[in-house]
Amino acid sequence: MQVTETLNEGLKRGYTITVPAADLDAKVNEKLTEAQPEIEMKGFRKGKVPMALLKRQFGQRLLGEAMQEAIDGATTKHFEESGDRPAMQPKIEMANQDWKEGDDVHVTLSYEALPDVPEVDFSGVKIERLTVEPAEADIQEALESLASNAKTFKTKKGKAAKGDQVVIDFLGKVDGEAFDGGAAEDFPLELGSGSFIPGFEDQLIGLKAGEEKDVEVTFPGEYQAEHLAGKAAVFECKVKEVKKPAEATIDDELAKQFGAESLDALKEQISGRLVQEYQGAARQVVKRQLLDQLDDLVSFDLPPSLVEAEAAQIAHQLWHEENPDVQGHDHPEIEPTEEHKKLATRRVRLGLLLAELGQKEGVEVTDAEMTQAIMNQARQYPGQEREFFQFIQQNAQAQQQLRAPLFEDKVIDVVLEKADVTDKPITKEELQAEVEKLEEI
Repeated sequence: MQVTETLNEGLKRGYTITVPAADLDAKVNEKLTEAQPEIEMKGFRKGKVPMALLKRQFGQRLLGEAMQEAIDGATTKHFEESGDRPAMQPKIEMANQDWKEGDDVHVTLSYEALPDVPEVDFSGVKIERLTVEPAEADIQEALESLASNAKTFKTKKGKAAKGDQVVIDFLGKVDGEAFDGGAAEDFPLELGSGSFIPGFEDQLIGLKAGEEKDVEVTFPGEYQAEHLAGKAAVFECKVKEVKKPAEATIDDELAKQFGAESLDALKEQISGRLVQEYQGAARQVVKRQLLDQLDDLVSFDLPPSLVEAEAAQIAHQLWHEENPDVQGHDHPEIEPTEEHKKLATRRVRLGLLLAELGQKEGVEVTDAEMTQAIMNQARQYPGQEREFFQFIQQNAQAQQQLRAPLFEDKVIDVVLEKADVTDKPITKEELQAEVEKLEEI
C-alpha cells in the first residue's frame, strides 16, 4: 500500500492511496481461509468446500469488504503517523472510476487539518470580576412582586362580580343524568378566570351567598373527555360564599404561601436567589471580557470549512429569530453576510483555542455534571422527562450540545485562575447596564 501527497497548502491536505490488487486478493483469501471450516454447502461436508468454489460464491462481497478495510486502515495509519487532525469529515473518493477486479485501487483523500494553536501568555490578561450584593430595596421589591401575584380573597356581602371568588357546590348533568367528575363541594371559583367551561362563570355573576342557579352550558367540541364533547349540560349550583380580592400583606402568612416558614425565611430565600441571578449575569460579563482579550492575544490559520459552516449556522439561527413563524428548513436559501463570517471567524478561533487549553489542562466533563445538565434540561419538558432522557442517551449530537458549554465553562475557570483578576463591587443597575451592552454586541 502506498500513500502519496498531492496537496499541502496552508491547512489543505491531499493524498492518493494505492492498494495493490495482490494485497486485496491476499486479504480475500485470508478471509475465506478463516471462514472455510464453518461453511456448509450442498454436496460437500462442513469445512470441505473447495476454495475456488468459495471464492466464486463469496469473492465479490469479500473483495468489497477487503477494499474498505484497506482504505480505512491506510487512512487511520496516515493520521496516526502525520499527527493531523481533520477539521471535518475527510473526503475519500475512487480515483479510477473504471476499476475492475484485478486492478490496483486508487483513492483520493482530502481534508483540512486543524491548526497548531500557539501557547498563550496569560500574564497580561486583566479581568474585573463584578460583584453585587442584594440591597434591602431589591429584596423589598421582590417581596412586593410576590405579594401582587399572591391572590387572596375575603368574604363580602352582596352580589358576585367579575374578579370575585365564589365558593360553590355544583352537580352537572347531561340528559338529566349526573356524570363522573361533574360534582364538587366548597369549590373556590374565580369569576373571569376562564378555568371552567365557556359561559359557566358568567352565569354566576350577580348571585349572592345562599342563592342557587341552574347553569346551562355546552361542552366544547374538542373537550378532553370525548363522551362529553359537544354535549349540552346543566349544572345545579349553590353559592355558599362570595369573596372579593384582598391585597396581600407582606407577613408570615404570605411567606407560607410560597413555602417558607416565616417572612424572615422568605427574605433569605429571595436574597439567595438574587445572589445567584447577579452572579450568573456577572459571569457572562466576565466571560465576554476574557474572550475579547483572548481573541486579541492569539492569531492562527483557521480551516475555511469550519468558518463557512459556522457562518451558515449563525445566519440560519438569526434568520429564524427574525422569522419565528417559519419552522424547519422550508425557506429561501440564506446567504451569510460579512458580519456573519466575521463572527464565525471569532467563534471558531476561540473554540479551537479553548479546546486546546482544555486538553492541555486535562479538563473533563464528569458523568455527574452531564447527568445534572440533562436533568436541568428535562425540566423544560414536564411529563416527558423519561422520553427526553432516552433521546439524549440515543443521540450523540444532543449529548455534545449539552457537554460543550459545560466544557467551555470549566476551561474559562482554568484561564481565570491564571489571569490577573480583581473584584469590583457594583450596583444592580450598573450590572444591568453591562449586560445590556452584551446584548447590543
